[in-house]
Amino acid sequence: MNIRRRLIPTAALTAVSALTLAATSACSSADAAGGNTAKFDVMASFYPLAFLAESIGGDHVHVTSLTQPGQEPHDLEISARQTARLQESDAVLYLSRLQPSVDDAVAQSGIRTKIDAASLTTLEDHGNEVGGHAAEHSDEHGEEEPGGKDPHIWLDPVRYAEVAEGVGKAFEKADPDHADAYRENTAALVKKLDALDARFEKGLKDTDSKVFITTHAAFGYLAERYGLTEEAINGLDPESEPSAARVHALERMAKADGVTTVFYETLVSDRTAKTIASDTDLRTDVLDPIEGITRKSRGDDYFQVMESNLEALRKALGNPGSE
Repeated sequence: MNIRRRLIPTAALTAVSALTLAATSACSSADAAGGNTAKFDVMASFYPLAFLAESIGGDHVHVTSLTQPGQEPHDLEISARQTARLQESDAVLYLSRLQPSVDDAVAQSGIRTKIDAASLTTLEDHGNEVGGHAAEHSDEHGEEEPGGKDPHIWLDPVRYAEVAEGVGKAFEKADPDHADAYRENTAALVKKLDALDARFEKGLKDTDSKVFITTHAAFGYLAERYGLTEEAINGLDPESEPSAARVHALERMAKADGVTTVFYETLVSDRTAKTIASDTDLRTDVLDPIEGITRKSRGDDYFQVMESNLEALRKALGNPGSE
C-alpha cells in the first residue's frame, strides 16, 4: 500500500512464523516482501507486536517481523536489507528500549506512522526482584540488581490490552478506509485479553506459595498484577551473568519460601537454572516470555503459550486446581 515506491529488490525477509496466527488471515508469510504490497504494510520489531498487528489488521494488513522465529530479540542487529524494507513500509510498530538497533533505524527512517508500544502504556523500573516480597528479600540478601525500565509489557494482559487499543487507533488514523475493521478487531482482541486476565487472576489467587524463580527478569509485570514475587537469576538482560552471591541468595531464598521450581526459557541458556535446581533439589520447567514462537513453544500463538505459562505457574506454586 506504500505510495512512496522505491526500486528496491523484492526478496523477502523471513517474517513471523506460519505457526503464529492461524486464527487471523493477515499476510505475513516468510516469502512475502516487507513492503510495497497492495495492503497496509506494517513492519513489527518482534513477535508480540507482530501478533498485535495481525490480530488488529486482519485481511487489510501485511505484517513483517524484523526478528526471525527463534532469534533472541534483545540481540537483534538490523541488516541493510531489513533497513530498506523498513523504509518501504507504511507503518512500523516497535517497543523502544528493547532493541537499540531498531530504535536507531526507526529514528533515521522517513516512515510516516511510527508506533512505539512503550508510549501506549506505562513502563516501570524493575530489577531482578519484583513483586510483593521483593523489598523484604532485598533487605535480607542485599543482592537486588539496579533497576531499569522493564519492556516486557506483553506478559501482563492488562498492559498488552492498553497497547492493543493504542495500535488500533494508530491503524485507524493511518488507514482510514479500513478504520471500522480495525476498531472491531481491536475490541475483539481486548475482550480476549480481558478474559485471559480473569483466568490468571482466578488461577493464581489461592496458591500455596507466591514466589517463583526465573532465568531473567521478564515476568515482573505479571508478578505485580497477580500478587506474586519474581526472583530472577539474571536481570532484564537475559544474557547477563549472575554473581556467586546472587546464586547463593536464591538458593537460600528458595528453601525459606518453599519454592519448588526454577523456570527457564527456550531462547537462552538454561545452564544456571539447572545448576540452581540441582543444588537445591528443585524441579525445572519452562516459563516462556513469548518473545518468539518456535517448535519448542508450548502453543502456536500468544494466547496458547500464556495459558501454558498459567498452568506451569499453578503447578509450581501449589494451586489446588493444578495437577
